[in-house]
Amino acid sequence: MKILLLDKNHPLITEQLLAKNFVLEEDFTSSYDEVCHIIENYDGIIIRSRIPLDRNFLEKGKNLKFIARVGAGMENIDVEVAQQLGIQLINSPEGNRDSVAEHVVGMLLILMNRLFIASQEVKNGIWKREENRGDELLGKTVGLIGYGNMGKATAKRFSGFGCKVIFHDILPNLSDEFATQVTLEELKATADIISLHIPLTAETHYLIDEKFISEMKNNFYFINTARGKNVETKYLVEGLKSGKVKGACLDVLEYEKSSFEHLETENDDLKFLLESEKVIVTPHIAGWTHQSKEKLAQVIVDKIVASYC
Repeated sequence: MKILLLDKNHPLITEQLLAKNFVLEEDFTSSYDEVCHIIENYDGIIIRSRIPLDRNFLEKGKNLKFIARVGAGMENIDVEVAQQLGIQLINSPEGNRDSVAEHVVGMLLILMNRLFIASQEVKNGIWKREENRGDELLGKTVGLIGYGNMGKATAKRFSGFGCKVIFHDILPNLSDEFATQVTLEELKATADIISLHIPLTAETHYLIDEKFISEMKNNFYFINTARGKNVETKYLVEGLKSGKVKGACLDVLEYEKSSFEHLETENDDLKFLLESEKVIVTPHIAGWTHQSKEKLAQVIVDKIVASYC
């Protein structure tokens, strides 16, 4: 089988697939249109996020048997068209679930205990104790939205902090030793912390909006390591200003470029998030550890080999 690699990934992908007699070609620079002209020559593609695989692209890939995305989200692929054309879709959420879970807890601990703020103050000769009192995780109710690989790994971490962990998911009967499944209404009624672990779909676009925030019974901390467009930012900012949202940990932003390489919009809401002491922002790196880079790649290789060897 002839496979086209469109993004740079861990070298083990190339090493292990070559050892299994796959034919690999790399193209990390060609444009969407240029790749469209050659895609019919390949049986498979391995991607991250550089090029969108829309209906036009997929229909030109007349010989494609699979698309493998090194990562979890599949929103840069027209999944419905791929399925209609009989193209197998492969992703690797197992590979970075642990790094995402640790990032969620790390950001929240920094925010709730004012660690970054207090550290910067001391480094600048400012010694404030009362002003930097923290807020404990112990005893709080964590509400996860989405209970796949990321949600389950996150629940495991929070349960170790003595939190009550609940979750909402569109699939039934997912409760386990770390978390209990509830309706979205019950989650809104009881959660002190909300963390998103969902893909970006028509149903989840702007899931966190004015209505969702207003329906939360408790003032709450908010964490997003899923997709920026799961959140309507202007209403998150309003919630932060009013105190309804006690603080936000954002690894993803509504204003990211689709390839996740940089921000493509500047506005007053983004300016507020970047300047607020109530907000921690990171550059889409929750799943981006040294270990996850290797694990993501290994999962992809294992799935390709299992299907085509």
